Amino acid sequence: MKVAFIGVGRMGSAIAGRLVAAGHDVVVWNRTRAKAAAIEGASVAESITDACPDRDVVITMLADDEALAEVVFGDGGLLHSLGDAVHMAMGTHGVAAIKAIAEGHAQAKQLFAAAPVLGRPEVAAEGKLGIVPAGPRRAVERCQPLFEAIGRRTFPAGERQEGAAAVKLANNFLLGCAIEAMGEAFSLVRKYGVEPALFHDVLVDGLFAAPAYRVYGQLIVDEAFVPPGFTSLLALKDIDLVLDAAELARVPLPSGNVYRDRLLSAIAHGAGEEDWAVIAREQAQASGLE
Repeated sequence: MKVAFIGVGRMGSAIAGRLVAAGHDVVVWNRTRAKAAAIEGASVAESITDACPDRDVVITMLADDEALAEVVFGDGGLLHSLGDAVHMAMGTHGVAAIKAIAEGHAQAKQLFAAAPVLGRPEVAAEGKLGIVPAGPRRAVERCQPLFEAIGRRTFPAGERQEGAAAVKLANNFLLGCAIEAMGEAFSLVRKYGVEPALFHDVLVDGLFAAPAYRVYGQLIVDEAFVPPGFTSLLALKDIDLVLDAAELARVPLPSGNVYRDRLLSAIAHGAGEEDWAVIAREQAQASGLE
C-alpha cells in the first residue's frame, strides 16, 4: 500500500519501520526533518501537502491533541490535502478531540479511522502491537493490511471513532494505576527487608503473571527508568485526558487522582523525561527508602 506517515517519535518511527519492512511504500513527514530522514527505506516529504498525494492511507502518530488538530485543521493540513486517502490516527488522544476530528473529516467527505495502539516502542518494532480501530467499516477495512504488518491483534471498537480513544485511555489509566499500586507494594516489602527481586518473582509466578506486572515490575526492581519507553510527561497528558473523559461521562475515577499526584511529584523532582514507572521511586521516597 501507499502510506504517508506523519509524526515519527519513538512509537511512530518503530511503526513506520515495520511498514517499510513489510514492503509498503512509505512517505514520512515530521516537523524535525532529521527524524523523518532516519527511517530507512522511506521517502521524506517536505510538507503535509507533499506527503498526501496518491496515498491510500495517511497515518498520524502525534504526541497530543493540539498537534493533531494543527495537522488536520491547519494551513495545508489534512482537510485540504487528504484527497481519497483514509486518515488513520494512531496516537493517544482525548475523546473530545477525536470526535472533533471525525466531524471535520465527515464534513469534508473524507474517511477517518481512529486506531490507537497498545504496547511500548520495542513491541512496535517487533510488530506485536495491539490495535484498537474504530470508524466507518470501509475506512477500517482499507487499513487492515497495515494492521497485519504492525500488530498481533486488532480489537474492533465500532464505528464511533471516539470509542477507540476511550478504550486506549481506559487501558492507560488501568496500567498507570497498576504501576502506582506496585510501587506501594514494593515499598511495603522493602521496609521489612525483603529484596525487590524476590517480591517480583512472587508477583509474576502467581496471580499477577501478566506482561504489565512482569515488564513494569522489572523496571521497578532494576530502577531502569532511563531510557524511557513512555515518559512521565506523556503519562500526565494521558491521565488528564482520562479524567476529562470521565468528567464528560460522569464517571468517578478516584484512583486516577492518586496516580496523577504521583506523576506530578515525579515531574516536580525532575523525572518528566524518565519512564513513567519512576512513580515507584516517588513512593519509595515517600516511604523513607530513598
